[in-house]
Amino acid sequence: MRFASLGSGSKGNGAIVQRDQTNLLIDCGFGVKETWARLRRIDVEPEHLDAILATHEHSDHSGGIAAFANRFNVPVYGTYGTLAALRGLESHLRHPFDPDASFDIGPIRIQPVTVRHDARAPSQYRFDCDGASVGILTDIGVVTKHVVESFRPCTGILMESNHDVGMLMRGPYPAALKRRVVSDFGHLSNEQAAQFLQQILHPALETVVVGHVSQQNNALDAIELAFSELAPKIRQFVIASQDEGTPWMELHAE
Repeated sequence: MRFASLGSGSKGNGAIVQRDQTNLLIDCGFGVKETWARLRRIDVEPEHLDAILATHEHSDHSGGIAAFANRFNVPVYGTYGTLAALRGLESHLRHPFDPDASFDIGPIRIQPVTVRHDARAPSQYRFDCDGASVGILTDIGVVTKHVVESFRPCTGILMESNHDVGMLMRGPYPAALKRRVVSDFGHLSNEQAAQFLQQILHPALETVVVGHVSQQNNALDAIELAFSELAPKIRQFVIASQDEGTPWMELHAE
């Protein structure tokens, strides 16, 4: 199994998990042409997609879902609340799920993970296949026991490290937006993200991709400092960019 980020940040998000011929797109915060171009960079065509899995309805994650799914006839999975908030998506492409139950697409087992975020019914995901496990965890306000337990089996993870608290508080955001970002329904700081990684770290966790990095309220040196003790323990530690995302991250079965 392997995964890649198509781009990660406030201007658009998307990631893909692949096992053999099964391709799952997680979120689509870019327009149709931009998503197509980003998929082609990693040699995936729209007709190769088996599903789009939506995490929540915020536009930087869902803004391109309806147009892309409608054009290429790709089924879209999400919680009932998330799908209800997606406007323009054709009804036959809607596949709601129970956030407490896992399900399969091809050989991949999908485990939804309920999180705290200021959306209608947000869910992040863990993908399991043949001993490998990929976690996608962005847009989460606080790390709960449920989140830790759900992502502890991961052998690879794309996780949020959104902001440096000092930069955020000194920055240009209005006070209300600053409160929203640091709230339990906002985003993880570098320190919170590093603490979470410490909780789930184990020898088989071989690849960590840090994403959803704020361009206004974070910096590479701040991220590197926050993860300085943990990154050397991981075979691949990568920071996903807004424009380029990441190349394929290959995982191996335990």
